Parts: sequence; structure tokens; C-alpha cells
Amino acid sequence: MDFKKYIPNISSCSLCPSAERVVQISLMSLLAASATYALDTELHGFVDGRGGYRTQNDPYEDERSLSELRLQLDSKTYFDWGEFSARGDFVYDDLADDIEKVDLENGDGFFDLRELNLLFTPVDWSDVKIGRQILTWGTGDLIFINDLFPKDWNSFLLGRDEEYLKAPSDALFASFFPSIGTIDVAYSPRMDADRYVDGRRVSYWNPMQQSIAGQNAVIDAERRDEWFKDYEMSARFYRPVLSWEGALYFYNGFWKSPVGGNANGAYFPRMNAYGASAKGSAGKGLANVEIGYYDSREESGPTQFVPNDEFRFLTGYEREVAKNLTAGVQYYLEWMMDHDGYEQEYNAMYGTTATARDEFRHLLTLRLTKMLMNQNLTLSLFTFYSPSDNDAYFRPIITYKISDHWKVTANGNFFVGESDYTFFGQFKYNSNVNLGVRYSF
Repeated sequence: MDFKKYIPNISSCSLCPSAERVVQISLMSLLAASATYALDTELHGFVDGRGGYRTQNDPYEDERSLSELRLQLDSKTYFDWGEFSARGDFVYDDLADDIEKVDLENGDGFFDLRELNLLFTPVDWSDVKIGRQILTWGTGDLIFINDLFPKDWNSFLLGRDEEYLKAPSDALFASFFPSIGTIDVAYSPRMDADRYVDGRRVSYWNPMQQSIAGQNAVIDAERRDEWFKDYEMSARFYRPVLSWEGALYFYNGFWKSPVGGNANGAYFPRMNAYGASAKGSAGKGLANVEIGYYDSREESGPTQFVPNDEFRFLTGYEREVAKNLTAGVQYYLEWMMDHDGYEQEYNAMYGTTATARDEFRHLLTLRLTKMLMNQNLTLSLFTFYSPSDNDAYFRPIITYKISDHWKVTANGNFFVGESDYTFFGQFKYNSNVNLGVRYSF
């Protein structure tokens, strides 16, 4: 059987780069062993160097916020029955505690596996993807209600590229296509937690100390990692309704960050979530609305603190307001149920209610994006402002595309707040500026 005809230019591969040579030889060996023909293989990637500094002194963190070099390799192999995807980052991080110790759950070490999965179609009315993958849904712009897949908040706040806000999930993701709409189901046999702020790189409000903390009080929450016991299940049903797309959501799992507390420290309480969304055209732009109810399934007590149930609401609108200038606005609400009971529990756990959350948290966002110089220069500003917390977060980004391969990015993360314990106020010592250079291939 002649396998060479299924791999383009294999006869002249001695002229190919060594990495491509290895891929082609490995692929030919796989075909010979399995008698399954690969139709095509793609290999892409980039080299990204990025450095950043804090704009003020943080007594609990390093002066530099970022100092790293990463190589990402992204491969897709296509078969007649589906496709195989692999994507990973090789990282040199000058600020890491132990670059040689790889932890694929929180992204530590010299290698971060972003994707490793198989996609196939077992029947004509279903697609299945199994393995490590990036999952996302919902309608918000940097605000997530029913998207309860893991996020990397450290990358986001430190100034890495926005793609790194989404952390990978180890899951089985299946889509079904009945005539009434589309059903998506994601099952993770053990919890995929957020890569949450723990104090190693970003300082935060520590309720036990009633002060901002960082490397002096690193959070080391016990992971929910028992296979098939600490599982997560997410489901979505969506279909078009006139010119809009409507969706219903369900989640069974845990709070994604360790927001609970007990005698052993911070932990991940159990929760369910139920929600709905709609998105579609309105006037000359796009509008969206999304709601969610977080059902906290564990009980608080004298020695255990668990978040109360919450109702969350989001609405937004985006349109082009001038040539190459796009604006998007959002309003977001968090409404805590049984706030009086929460204050009693907070006081019992932390000895005060002065730093407890309000019953209602309001948040407004504004995104402005301007394209210049034949769309090679992009100016962007994303602003979060909470009138209830009286704090704000500004994310300016300047991106210049030098060529098809080279891109330069300058960005900042600036936090202001009247109080140390509010959501953005706690990060005020983490304001930073960053410069990145990327070569894509």
C-alpha cells in the first residue's frame, strides 16, 4: 500500500524544515500502523515575547509583572472520519518560582497544554469532541454569566494576550442537531477550576486578614480532583427566533474559584446554575441580554462560609458609530439573595460586616475600537466601572501589524477604587503596563 501519495511532497521532504520533516515522518508511521489515511496536516504557531512593570509599588509582589517568552505550536491533522488537534505553549518565565515543574491544571512550568483532542461525527446528527479543549458560550463581552468554563484571571490581569483568558477544559463535548434546534453538552469527569488569583503574581483582598495580601498569604485551595465524583456538566439548547438567537443553559458543578472558606482554608463549594440568553440585530447594531441564577448547594455555618444564591443579569449593545470606530456598552447586575443572612455569616466568620459585599453590585462597561492605517493599527479601550463599589478597571491596548508575520502590542491594566475590599479596588497595587512582540508562522 502506497502511503506516500497521502502526504504531499513526502518524496522531497529532505528540503523541508526539520520540524515539518518530523511531523511528516511521524504521520507516515501512524498511517502505516493504523491504515487510516490522513488527508492533510497543518502546523502553525507563533513566538511571543512580553514584558511588563507595575506602575506603583506593591509591597507583596515583584516590581515586574511579566517577563516571558513563549513558543506556541498548533497542529491539526485531518482524516476522512474527523480531525486531531494539538496546541501547546513552551514557556520561559523569568518570574516563575519553578519553571521546570509542569502543572497542566494551573498552567505553571515550561509547558502549557492548551488543546489535545479528537473531533468526529459518529452519526450525521451529532458531533463529538473529546480531550483537552477551549470551551466558551454566552453573550457577554468580558463578562460571563452562563459561561462557567475555566478562566485564567492571572493572565488577563497581568497583560497577556486576551486569548489566554480562556483556560482549557478536559472534557467530552457533544453537539446534537434535532429539528427544533441545537443541543450542546459538556462533561468533565473532574472539575476544571479557574486559574484564579492566589497571590503569587497578583495581590488580592484577603478576608481572613481583612487586608490586601499577596505572596505573604498565597491561597492554596484543595482541588476538587476525584474522578467522576467531582465532575462538571454543562448544557445549552439554542435556536434562531426571527432575527435573534435564543439559548437556555444549565450547569452542575462548583463555584469556579475558591470562594468558600472553612477550617482548612479556601475551597470550591458546590453550585448549580440556570440561565437564558438572546442575541440579535437591533437597529444598526447588535443587542444581547442574558440572565443566570446561581444555586449555592452547600450550607454556611459557624465554621464554614459559603456564598449565597445569586441572580445575575446582563444586557448590551454594539454598533459602528463612525467609520472604523466601533462602540459597545453593557450593564451588569449581581443580586445576592438573603443578604441579611449573608452579613450574619460573614460577621461570624470574619468578625466584621464593614467589608462585606453589598446586596446589589452594578457594573457598566464601554469598549471602543478604532482601526487606522488600512486596519494595521488598532486602538482599543475597555472600561469597567461599578457605581455601587465606586471602583473601575481600564484596559487600553494598541496593536500594530507590521507585516503578515510581525505584530507589536502595548497594553495596560489600571485599577482604581475607594475601598480595598471591592472587586476592582483590591487590585489597585497591580496596575501595570506591558509591551509584546509576536512573530507568527
